Amino acid sequence: MTTATRSADRPAPRGVGRTLRPTGKVLPEHGRAHNRSLVLQHLFHNGPSSRADLARSTGLTRVTISDLVSVLISEGLVAELGIRPEGRVGKPATLVGMRTEDFHVLAVDLADDARLRGAVMTLTGTVVARRSASLDGRTGTAAVTVLEDLCRDLLSDGASRPVIGIGIGSPGVIDPRGVVISAPNRAWYDLPLAADLTATLGVPVYVANDANTRALGEYTYGGAGGAGLMVVTVGQGVGAGIVLDGVLVRGPNSAAGEIGHVTVVDDRDLRAGDPEPLLCACGRHGCLETLLSLSALRRATTGRAIEDSDAVLASVGRKLGVALAPVVSALNLSEVLLSGPPELLDGPLRDAALATVRDRTMPLIGQDLIIRTGSLDEDGALSGAAALVLNGQLGVT
Repeated sequence: MTTATRSADRPAPRGVGRTLRPTGKVLPEHGRAHNRSLVLQHLFHNGPSSRADLARSTGLTRVTISDLVSVLISEGLVAELGIRPEGRVGKPATLVGMRTEDFHVLAVDLADDARLRGAVMTLTGTVVARRSASLDGRTGTAAVTVLEDLCRDLLSDGASRPVIGIGIGSPGVIDPRGVVISAPNRAWYDLPLAADLTATLGVPVYVANDANTRALGEYTYGGAGGAGLMVVTVGQGVGAGIVLDGVLVRGPNSAAGEIGHVTVVDDRDLRAGDPEPLLCACGRHGCLETLLSLSALRRATTGRAIEDSDAVLASVGRKLGVALAPVVSALNLSEVLLSGPPELLDGPLRDAALATVRDRTMPLIGQDLIIRTGSLDEDGALSGAAALVLNGQLGVT
């Protein structure tokens, strides 16, 4: 897998969000970290640049840029690449670039209930080595042990470069510190997974909800815009990750994006002839997840003629549009990506969802909305986990 180059007319994202009311004193080290992030983001997304290019792009002074580049070179993250070949008048510029191939990240996808998937990746998202581990029905502490062993295997036998961190995409509600607040299928509750694995493995570990990591992956490696992006993941359940103005949205309870448990079937649908809504795992009837999960889609389409299958998928797409419309309108989203089997999502389901959202939102918002399937392949979850490390360790998104 290769990284998509961010278009030159799209400004490099700013990795630090803004609040309307400051909640703490801004310390000098915060400013230095922010400036460091600006430089690394420019180099990551735009490639080798001169110090003058960096100053113009970031708005920082040349003295500040010179100091930052010197520090990054001493850390081994950046290297001087020689003189830029050009015919400009004046002193030739020396290019500097990130040493993206000289470091590795570990990425682990926990979305599958039966098997954990892991990979060693370069900073640009190229998979170097793969490993997997079967859970064999294990949950709780036993499942953590399987995860730990998989990470050790990747560290010892897969990585041939220094590893800057481990990113893990997991089902469940997960706070910014990497504490799994609730992941019922894993029997993990209030589990400080990131801190525990960091202490055990000796490498910085970052853990986030798998839908959030998918959103980061599409934004960092898949070429998706970050002004208003939602990635809807369709698998065992249904979730969503949201990126606004280059910042991942988590919410006060770290549960932003839980659209799978929005009720989309009600009494009006029953009077219109829809079947009785199914009981959801959350204990309610008529949740989007009971219609849009992978098992529900396959159950509803298997054995049907193409025309009947398309009609079923379009019906589910309309329900998805009902759930998406208020979110798209409230956040002014410009792009919604569907992550899952394209043979089920890309066609009648996607078309019906887009038409429904446009019917239910004002033209200024709905007319330019794009709903499409994700550009990353089955490694999308791993790419997102790698992006989690880049964001946490380097401030790159």
